[in-house]
Amino acid sequence: MLEINNLTITYTGREQATEAVRNVSCRVGAGVFAGLVGESGSGKSTMIMAILGLLPKSARVSGEILFEGENLLRFDEEKLRRVRWRQISLVPQSAQNSFTPVLTIGRHISEVLCVHMKMSGRASDRKIDELLELVGLEADVKRRYAHELSGGQKQRAAIAAALACSPKLLLADEPTTALDVITQAGILEQLARLRRETGLSILLISHDMPMAASICDELSVMYQGQVVESGPPEEIITMPAHKHTRDLVNSAL
Repeated sequence: MLEINNLTITYTGREQATEAVRNVSCRVGAGVFAGLVGESGSGKSTMIMAILGLLPKSARVSGEILFEGENLLRFDEEKLRRVRWRQISLVPQSAQNSFTPVLTIGRHISEVLCVHMKMSGRASDRKIDELLELVGLEADVKRRYAHELSGGQKQRAAIAAALACSPKLLLADEPTTALDVITQAGILEQLARLRRETGLSILLISHDMPMAASICDELSVMYQGQVVESGPPEEIITMPAHKHTRDLVNSAL
């Protein structure tokens, strides 16, 4: 599904270059719920932007990002646009910032369907209802605005939008940030259920080691731009090999 090999990303500035990601290799198999864990500034979000082809022009990138055998780093912008949403989709870190305040939730999702799936009218309305039901929301949510929804409802709506084009891979960037513990658990269970029912592959980005370990099939730990450890969650939690992994585990005890 997704295979990253020796990925290095350097931001070039006027005075100096900053290496944000260094020789990273990891993979997400078909139908797998994988986790990428690390503290803020470790390079997780930079990797997500690289997968989507959304890095700034100041970024120099080397290595490979293989999606179903094709290197995304060799795609031009037009080809990348065909991959975004329809093949690989993103649930951003803050759902509130995903929605324009003057548009209803339904309008947001319908725009995705119209632009990427050429779907409109009744077909679009039916698809929106299906998507909202899929993520555990009532159909009337499509007529509401983001400020009228709770944090958990907004996050579910963001997931519905990300699933609009039936992607094969979902990138979930800190999807439970700023949510209470009960709502966090509900969102994670929703993602796990979607994976079970649809065969969706998921890459969860998080700074929360215990949370990621509780839901993911595989974990990779990032530290200072490198993946320092990968493996099954139970092994990483009980027998961490890298000092930073041990620190993440101990900080949660």
